[in-house]
Amino acid sequence: MSDSLSVYQSLVRFMFPKGLLDYFTVVDVVENDIPLNEQKGVETGEIIFYLDEIDQLHHSEEGHTYRPNGFYEPSKVRDFPLRDKKVTLIVRRRRWIDEMTGKSIGNTYDLVAEGTRHSVEFAAFLKETFGQIPDISIFA
Repeated sequence: MSDSLSVYQSLVRFMFPKGLLDYFTVVDVVENDIPLNEQKGVETGEIIFYLDEIDQLHHSEEGHTYRPNGFYEPSKVRDFPLRDKKVTLIVRRRRWIDEMTGKSIGNTYDLVAEGTRHSVEFAAFLKETFGQIPDISIFA
């Protein structure tokens, strides 16, 4: 039988876009209520997951040395609602400095559908449901 930690880790993997937790770790979770007069749909609140990229550079050039240099500006990604609450992922990618060239580099990921701030899976669901991806402002 699985230990409770592995059960929780398996459950958490189902909650996020496929592969996200291979590269990012959850560092904080905040739940906010939405006042009744500001509710636009069935959502009664919002869950914000803060994720930081795991400290690993996936590409490098031979002979170059890289040093960590903080994070890029966080990206906001909309994902499937959970328990009648909007879900927002605040994702921070790490930045490295190539000590030979002085250039800033980082890993890239396909976290959002092109032209949106929605996760790829959520955008595909919206497109299938509505025939198009609705304006993001109705989900803000």
